[in-house]
Amino acid sequence: MAQDFDRNAFIQSLDAATQGRLKAAQLGEELGRKGFKRLYFVGCGAPNRLMAMMEYWAQRIAVNTEIRRYFPAEFVSQNPASLDENTLVILGSHSGTTKETVEAARFLQGKPCTTVGFTQKVESPLAQAVDYALPYGETEAGYYANYIMMQALVSGFLKVAEPGWQVHDALLESLGALSAALAETALLNDARATEEARLYKDDRIMYVVAGGPMSTTAYVLGVCVLMEMQWMHVQPVVAAEFFHGPFEIVDETTPLILLVGEDPSRPEAERVVRFCKKYTERLMIYDSRDFAMPGIAEEIRPIVAPMILEAALSRFPAHLAVWHNHPLSTRRYMWKTEY
Repeated sequence: MAQDFDRNAFIQSLDAATQGRLKAAQLGEELGRKGFKRLYFVGCGAPNRLMAMMEYWAQRIAVNTEIRRYFPAEFVSQNPASLDENTLVILGSHSGTTKETVEAARFLQGKPCTTVGFTQKVESPLAQAVDYALPYGETEAGYYANYIMMQALVSGFLKVAEPGWQVHDALLESLGALSAALAETALLNDARATEEARLYKDDRIMYVVAGGPMSTTAYVLGVCVLMEMQWMHVQPVVAAEFFHGPFEIVDETTPLILLVGEDPSRPEAERVVRFCKKYTERLMIYDSRDFAMPGIAEEIRPIVAPMILEAALSRFPAHLAVWHNHPLSTRRYMWKTEY
């Protein structure tokens, strides 16, 4: 059987991040007052996609700050000329040992820019290589912990640096309730996920479509979970690009997961849903409006919706792993070979 979801243990595992968000937000405000002209995000895998959500909202309102996001290896090789005293760089790695991310942090030690690192332990190589380290404690729910802390810091920064960011107080309060909202969502969706795992257990090819910041959830589910942890062939697709090639693969046999959020990209996702309903019934449609999000302010729902749907969808691979006889912890190469 799939491991039962332990609500209390999950919430407890995020206590350090939930409490630490206040310190992170305060640091964000302090950094915002320093007049940085550029905010760069640097991370691999899931941390990079968390950063993509924040990049989306920051770019939407920023008039004083240039916002960019990089993969660490490309960041180092590109060596942007703008890495000066007016640049703030945020780096993230759950383990704090991710080779490329640590190398990027050390590379930045020779630059006049300011660095902030998010990871589990203050003793980790990443934490030791940055100007400001914000550890969120050892937890198996590092994806959510990283988000809570990093979102709090970025929000604090934007509150000071960008007059268009008017949601800081509501967001900080909502982040305090997020762990419970995530837990309730996972529990609520467990029965549905159990049935979907049974229906789709024999599929080895799958597509996950989402738009805007919800693309983070599509990528993390598709690449970081189903590809990495179940060795499935999964392609995340951006809703805005769906009708520029990918829609040609849709027929009555095609399994698709369609994610719909509450941000400005929602019409793009709804268009994908309308099209796919015409040509296949093999659809798993997840709409964040179907989830209550207890404790989350109404104006914050669009911002945290990708995390809510990720929590809902997390039960799908948990049950697939049982059908596949392939625990989510199993790897073929990661941490086992030289790469």
